[in-house]
Amino acid sequence: MPIHQVVSQDDWTRARVGLLEREKQLTRLRDELAAERRSLPWVEVTKQYEFQGPDGTETLADLFGGRSQLVVKHFMFGPDWTDGCVGCSFHADHMDGANMHLTQHDVTLLAVSRAPLEKINVFKQRMGWRFKWVSSFGSDFNYDFHVSFTQQQMATGRGYYNYDIRPINSEELSGLSVFYKDPEGRVFHTYSSYARGNEIHLGAYNYLDLVPNGRNETGPNFALTDWVRHHDRYGDGARVDARGRVVEAGAGDDCCH
Repeated sequence: MPIHQVVSQDDWTRARVGLLEREKQLTRLRDELAAERRSLPWVEVTKQYEFQGPDGTETLADLFGGRSQLVVKHFMFGPDWTDGCVGCSFHADHMDGANMHLTQHDVTLLAVSRAPLEKINVFKQRMGWRFKWVSSFGSDFNYDFHVSFTQQQMATGRGYYNYDIRPINSEELSGLSVFYKDPEGRVFHTYSSYARGNEIHLGAYNYLDLVPNGRNETGPNFALTDWVRHHDRYGDGARVDARGRVVEAGAGDDCCH
């Protein structure tokens, strides 16, 4: 239990008002950053990508679903994995609620993974998600947007991720990419973010940041992998390794993938 000073209501209100000013500063800064993000230059996507999904083979332009704005969740799920990444699943648990509103605001939100569609469908059904999820298996899409890494890169232990060459310990990493399609059908890449840059989309984290114990990520990885599980696996004794993969109770790190 956290140990805090206990004060009168008046003293608490004064402290709270002081913090409120800081919170307002952050809100104004967040608005400024959002405006700067929207004003970034765009890159036209001329390479042809194909995806396999519930509607058959689709191009990147098809994924917009009749809307002009597309948000892609790069979901860590490699071709030989049996489960999707636990952290990406945590993100995905927030997607269906957002989609009820985003589809009314000219935005399509969906997930893309390199796992074959058959594996994606099995895992999606298990987790009870409704959002569209397509496979980029056999496509360069994940590599071109720097969330998947070649065997050569894995052998060196380094890859380009989050706009820098850095150590990597997984052939799949997470991210979010945004695209715009103009009336002529041209597709533009407008934004991508990676790693902690996507925490803002995790509503459960925002609630945890309000409560006295906070995120309480004090385990071996000092990250969400210390406590988050696939929502159907809480209490089953499995743990999660630093790469976001489930490790069955009593098994080694490589038992699942």
